[in-house]
Amino acid sequence: MLTTEFAVGAPIWIDLGVGDIPAAGAFYGDLFGWDLEITGPETGGYGILRKGGKSVGALAPLMDESAASVWSVYFHALDADATTKAVERAGGGVLLPPMDVLDMGRLAGFTDSTGVGFMVWEPGTNKGLELVQDVGALCWTELYTADRSAATGFYHAVFGWNYQDFPSPDGDYTLAYPGEDVDAMHAGVAEVDPRETTPQWQIYIGVDDCDASFARAIELGGTELTAPYDIPDVGRIAMVNDPFGARFAMIKGIPPAK
Repeated sequence: MLTTEFAVGAPIWIDLGVGDIPAAGAFYGDLFGWDLEITGPETGGYGILRKGGKSVGALAPLMDESAASVWSVYFHALDADATTKAVERAGGGVLLPPMDVLDMGRLAGFTDSTGVGFMVWEPGTNKGLELVQDVGALCWTELYTADRSAATGFYHAVFGWNYQDFPSPDGDYTLAYPGEDVDAMHAGVAEVDPRETTPQWQIYIGVDDCDASFARAIELGGTELTAPYDIPDVGRIAMVNDPFGARFAMIKGIPPAK
C-alpha cells in the first residue's frame, strides 16, 4: 500500500496538466473535496491541491495549448540525473531533462521503453504528497502498456521494482513494489490493445461511495469509461474521463480506506 514514507521508485506526486486550472479545480474540488492553492508567478501558476490542509496533488498549466490533458505520476528519485542515465540505459527516452524547481526539488520527465510517459521527483523542501491511501487521496497507480514484459523489465532496471502476478477477471495483471518490500505495493501493470485503450499511467483516488462519486463525476461533466464494478478482495472501482479529457479512476477499497 502507499505511504508517505516514500521508498525509492514509489509514487511521490501526481499532477494534472490542464488548460483551465480554475475549472479543473472546481471539478475536482466538488468531486473529492480538494482545495486549490495557486502558487506564485515564479512557478507559472502551478496549483497545489489539498485535502484537509494536506497536499494530494497539483494542477499544472499546459506548456502547449494543443497538448492533451493527462494526469502524470511522479516516482521518487534520490538523484534525478542518475535516474536519467538509468532510463536511457534501459531503453527509455528523455522528455524533460532534470531541472530544479526553486528549492522544492528536482524533476525530470521520461518515456519508458514502451513509450509511456512518467515523471520523477527528487525532493527538496517539497517532500511529496502529504496524504495518501485515504478518501480523497491517491490510493493506487496503474500502468496500461502494449508490452507488459518489456515494461516490467524497464521499471525493474530503473527503480528496482519487483513483481507478483495477480489473477484478474480482465486478464493478466502484475503487482509492482519497490525493492523487497511486498507490503509497499503501489502499482498494477496491465497489457492493453493500444487500438482500444491508450497506454498510459493512471491514478486511483479513494472514495467513500464509488457509485455516488461516479454519478457525481458524470453530473459535473465527466464521461463514463467504466461504470462501477467489484473486484473480489480489492474493492469497487469506476473510471472516468474528466471534462478536460484526462482519465482517472475511483476506488472504494476493501477494507475501507482509513
